[in-house]
Amino acid sequence: MKTSPAGVLMDGPSSVLITEFWEGHAEGSREYRRILLALLSAGVACFAALYAPQGALPLVAADLHISEARSALLVSSGTIGLAIGVLPWSWVADRIGRLTAMRVAMLAAAVFGLAWTVFPSFEGMIVLRVLQGVALGGIPGLAITYLHDEIRPSQAAVAAATYVSGTTLGGISGRIISGPAGELWGWRWGVGLAWVVAALASVLFVVLAPPARGFVRDTHTRVRDVAHHVRVNLRDPGMVTLYAQAFLLMGGFVAVYNYLGFRLQAAPFGLSAAVTSLLFLAYLSGTVCSRQAGRIVGRFGRGRVLAFMSGVMAVGVLLTLAGNLAVIIVGLVTLTGGFFGAHAIASGWVGARARTGRAQAASLYNLFYYLGSSVVGWAGGMFFAAGGWAGLAALVVGLVLVAQVLRVAAARHLRES
Repeated sequence: MKTSPAGVLMDGPSSVLITEFWEGHAEGSREYRRILLALLSAGVACFAALYAPQGALPLVAADLHISEARSALLVSSGTIGLAIGVLPWSWVADRIGRLTAMRVAMLAAAVFGLAWTVFPSFEGMIVLRVLQGVALGGIPGLAITYLHDEIRPSQAAVAAATYVSGTTLGGISGRIISGPAGELWGWRWGVGLAWVVAALASVLFVVLAPPARGFVRDTHTRVRDVAHHVRVNLRDPGMVTLYAQAFLLMGGFVAVYNYLGFRLQAAPFGLSAAVTSLLFLAYLSGTVCSRQAGRIVGRFGRGRVLAFMSGVMAVGVLLTLAGNLAVIIVGLVTLTGGFFGAHAIASGWVGARARTGRAQAASLYNLFYYLGSSVVGWAGGMFFAAGGWAGLAALVVGLVLVAQVLRVAAARHLRES
């Protein structure tokens, strides 16, 4: 009888008899710190690549002579590809390991990211962006699953919040580079520079991530097993409620960032693309709030923190209705902090609640998260065209309210985990 690196006692080549309890890396250990830094880098790599076009959408629309909603397809096509990719990647990861799958995903995303930025036609760009999104699907869901495999449960909320902090840094770097650089040298160069940042962060992840110890390879997982795990999680009212939070809150959040640049570059503000890109520094509030939300869960509970952060997001949206630029900035900072605080809690809650098919549970969360980004992020353009910024703000506040009504209705199913 022997013990595998993951702590599985084996008798013969394939029969698992007993599974030792793997506690996970303790806070303060060298491996724990490396995992946090690696996950931070993964968040930067994924979201710098995914949202780089968002900072340059007005430049894209002007250069290609297309509408605001059509230009936003460069963002939505990437996020819809990611939504498509998360479940297949969960199956791949069960067979080859979370860490290996994430590394392959990052390499593929880098290749498609370079390809779409130099492709001449808009339609071809959309196809390549979808493929890049599919590749990026191997990062978000697997990152949360990987940390739950490798880190002690008591530290999982903080670790998940650290990963979310990385996503905010990635979102900032991609957007804040593509706008100013695009105004100077053209939007393709701006997006290309953001791609370089994503590639460097991918290299850091590969170097920093320690070997997996909590993962047990499963080469016998079949597609129907994955489908079974998906069905189990979709039949859980608590899980479905968390997936709804992802769809509704992320959809509203992305809609604001997709179209705010168009509002501020038009009269009466008349800001340049470089200046409006600086508004993405509001993402720093998400970096802070996601960490703090994870830290106060032990004191107040996930449900209360999720409700509070969602309320903060709604207040931020209402503040952006002001005609004063300073108040709009305060509103954007508030909105961003509230959203990422809520996202950190909801995504970590999914991982903590999952009892069957943890990889699929996390992947479903990301599926709904990016479906919201794709569908509502694009549809927000119609509300913006029809009702101006007030129409878009009303949509976002409504989404937040629906999310919280669903959370209250499912309170008895959402037991603290």
